Amino acid sequence: MNKTIQDFESIVTCPHCDASEAIHIERGTSHHFYRCRSCSAILKPKSGDCCILCSFGNRDCSSSEQNLAA
Repeated sequence: MNKTIQDFESIVTCPHCDASEAIHIERGTSHHFYRCRSCSAILKPKSGDCCILCSFGNRDCSSSEQNLAA
């Protein structure tokens, strides 16, 4: 039986220029760096966050969701 990986979408907002972009993420993955398409700033997770979605996205990554469910 093949396990289907479900994707989800998060809107990442750049703290430097306030530009937003929807990005598609595979469940179970995290993103540690992101380059803003508007101002080219490199976003890194804030202290204590595991990835850029937890720091700048409109929803946490699937790792955080799994931790909350446990």
